Amino acid sequence: MTRGSVEDRDTGHESDDGRPEFHPYHHPAAGWGAAESVTRFLAKEGEGIAGPRAILKMNHENGGFDCPGCAWPDDTKGLHLDICENGIKHVAWEMTHKRVDAAFFARHTVTELSGWSEFELENQGRLTEPMSYDPATDRYLPISWPEAFELAGRTLRELDDPNQAAFYTSGRLGNEATFLYQLLARELGTNNLPDCSNMCHEASGRALQAALGTGKGTVDLADWETADALFIFGVNAASNAPRMLTALVEAYRRGARIVHVNPLVEAAARRAIIPHDFVKMATFRATPTSTLNLQPRIGGDMAVLRGIAKAVFEESAANPKALDRQFIERYTAGYEDYRAVCEATTWAELEQRSGVRAEEIRKAARIYCDADRSIVSWCLGVTQHEHGVDTVREIVNLLLLRGNLGREGAGPSPVRGHSNVQGNRTCGIDHRPSQDFLNRLALVCGIDPPREHGMDTVATIDAMHAGRVRVFVGMGGNFAIAAPDTAYTFDALRRCELTVQVSTKLNRSHLVHGRRALILPCLGRTEKDVQRGGVQATSVEDSMSMVHLSVGMKKPASPHLLSEPAIIAGIARAALPDSPTPWEHYIENYDRIRDTMAEVFDGFEDFNRRVRLPLGFRIRQPARELVFRTPSGRAEFSAAPLPDGTREPGTLTLATMRAHDQWNTTIYSENDRYRGVKNLRTLVFMNADDMRERGLSEFDEVDITSIARDGTTRSLHRYQAIPYDIPPGCAAGYMPEMNVLCAIGDYSTQSDQPIMKNLTVRIEPSPVG
Repeated sequence: MTRGSVEDRDTGHESDDGRPEFHPYHHPAAGWGAAESVTRFLAKEGEGIAGPRAILKMNHENGGFDCPGCAWPDDTKGLHLDICENGIKHVAWEMTHKRVDAAFFARHTVTELSGWSEFELENQGRLTEPMSYDPATDRYLPISWPEAFELAGRTLRELDDPNQAAFYTSGRLGNEATFLYQLLARELGTNNLPDCSNMCHEASGRALQAALGTGKGTVDLADWETADALFIFGVNAASNAPRMLTALVEAYRRGARIVHVNPLVEAAARRAIIPHDFVKMATFRATPTSTLNLQPRIGGDMAVLRGIAKAVFEESAANPKALDRQFIERYTAGYEDYRAVCEATTWAELEQRSGVRAEEIRKAARIYCDADRSIVSWCLGVTQHEHGVDTVREIVNLLLLRGNLGREGAGPSPVRGHSNVQGNRTCGIDHRPSQDFLNRLALVCGIDPPREHGMDTVATIDAMHAGRVRVFVGMGGNFAIAAPDTAYTFDALRRCELTVQVSTKLNRSHLVHGRRALILPCLGRTEKDVQRGGVQATSVEDSMSMVHLSVGMKKPASPHLLSEPAIIAGIARAALPDSPTPWEHYIENYDRIRDTMAEVFDGFEDFNRRVRLPLGFRIRQPARELVFRTPSGRAEFSAAPLPDGTREPGTLTLATMRAHDQWNTTIYSENDRYRGVKNLRTLVFMNADDMRERGLSEFDEVDITSIARDGTTRSLHRYQAIPYDIPPGCAAGYMPEMNVLCAIGDYSTQSDQPIMKNLTVRIEPSPVG
């Protein structure tokens, strides 16, 4: 196999009459396609000068700001252009000159705005001042910050029970604001701290905690640079973690083997040109990013993993080096039970449950056995299933067999989504806090935190619907659209007495609100945060446990914006007027928050000095040092049964996913370049044979009906069918539009995550007329 190939330049589709188009994408990921897309986007947003200047500061120490997009680590070699297409778009989207001010709200009622699309709402620009909903006029009206804080604080003070409030956060919130946010909730008296992890990587945290005694992966970027083999499960790297492409390209060039396991062979699993590789860009020369691609049916990853493990056991009969027996004996528990379940599982069963032929699984196993150091990485394609926890534990099982833990170039590596989602959990956003953490918080902060577990995302929606939660505070994100069972979630939010949204841009959650509602606009990651103590920096933790500072560089979009820590402190003082917590003192200088955090959290000792080191510092990972905080004191094998995976006749298994021109619920356009789609989001990707069975042709309109566990149904009408390279019996389409299909009760009993990637659906031609 050649180590590189010359590729044609991706010029895109020059003509655009607005009609839906589908052209299978054969170009490399990133490269000129990304460069041209970014250029067009910056021009459209009017950021031809400020945008490029910001890019030169993004993901840099010494005064740079952290990309507000994904949580992939910053380059350890001080790369001058440690950027990606979606990161640039995210920054330009935040830095737009468009504004949503009081005059805008005077022109538009909430009812009118409710008819706008997600793109149209966010495309109006940055929020500029606090607003309060007026039911008499169906409009948002200006409100002063003191009045807004008093309204929120009074409503919280007057609750019969603090558990009637819920405090949600997305993964954008910095560590300092995160700490203050959970402190507010717990001083108030509740652990109701739902977060976006409840919908994304909750399964990863629970599985890793059970198996290794830590809720995080153990590898860092240096391990990616030295691994002999990389196994990538359920990850669309080119869109979800684009800077991973650099690691994949560099791995391939040094001779590492790369296996992608995904029902869709995404662009990142074929070839890429890294934009900062100027020679490759100039010569249009792409580098392969895979050695092997396996396409399991949706939900078949666990069977693939068990098949690889079974092949390793078979290899060990003739090759004693296939298993690291010394590691297994010294550091693990449950090995014999796991070996027994692997040997009892037949290849016929593995093929049926995975949808992958045995010979293909054996190829992956051969790569694994030949590698001295292997990393297994995964994302939501693994976690958003009923059996997500079991599947992540199966990843750990496979790693343990060959001692791929606690040494360079090896280990588990979950790909987190939003830029600080891991830092949120580290710094206290957890509805199931440990008693040790609560004890430390009580000692250091002088509060009496509640000890009972709080509610996660699904439980919070149910509680709002039932009237048990009366106040919902959303710290970033777009909860109304991100959550499952859209109609049910909308109804739940509307039953609240008060909803508070802390946001940078207009979105659906401002229009689906309680009887009273506040929009509190905050600074973006790119903007200067000036307090009495001067310009402030916030810290974030990436998906590999590195903590570093982020400093905004741009003048705020409005003089009326406050920082997220300042907004939290304002609500806290109004809700807890006699609080001994020095809220105002904290806001003057965020070093004071970090000093307190250093006393509360293990691994944050000497926080203020260490976070200012080049590239920051890495939080200690006991499991990386082969210290396992499990009941046995060892790494625990799991012997869970394989999921059944059978379908009712006539049904398909559907997974929701993001388009390329999208970041979480933020939609930049109706295009999905890497999947060849233009001007269309209301679509469903289907296997060509499944389309023929239903008499469907490309772009035919279909109705999609999901069948919930309780037998209820939910439908989307007049979507367009697109033939795609996806296994038979499987289908896929975009969130958040398809979130309506996931019933509120369809969540994993293992992780409580909505099963967004394992929905049972019927797809039929739409009625004529």
